[in-house]
Amino acid sequence: MADSDLMQLYSRRILALTTTIPHLGVLPDFDGKAMRRSPQCGSSVTAYVAMDGDRIADFAQEVRACALGQASASVLGQAVIGRSRDEIAAARDTLRAMLKAGGNPPPAPFADLEALLPARDYPNRHASILLAWDATLEAIDHAAA
Repeated sequence: MADSDLMQLYSRRILALTTTIPHLGVLPDFDGKAMRRSPQCGSSVTAYVAMDGDRIADFAQEVRACALGQASASVLGQAVIGRSRDEIAAARDTLRAMLKAGGNPPPAPFADLEALLPARDYPNRHASILLAWDATLEAIDHAAA
């Protein structure tokens, strides 16, 4: 990877998102918990959710990921409270399509995922970017079970 490619991939915008990850830590009273790990890079995210009906009432995440995974978790954390499983799944699916199929970035409130557009060209980073989303969806499923 050339230096200019690295600079584009790890832009200031992405690095800024990594410094402001909301809801870091453990949620002491949760309804569902799930951990996802990327076998390619070793990144992991554990998500905790407390539900109010079909909506996320409280949320926490433990993020041990590269800058791209952290940036993605940051965007998720900014808007996850009050969202339903369907809303999180739709944003995750749009993010996946953006990375793998040249789709558009997700709309608001997850529009900041647009910062990850340069990662399209690095498929080995996609799993880390999707970790927080997959862990959150699995945590919601565990809460519903």
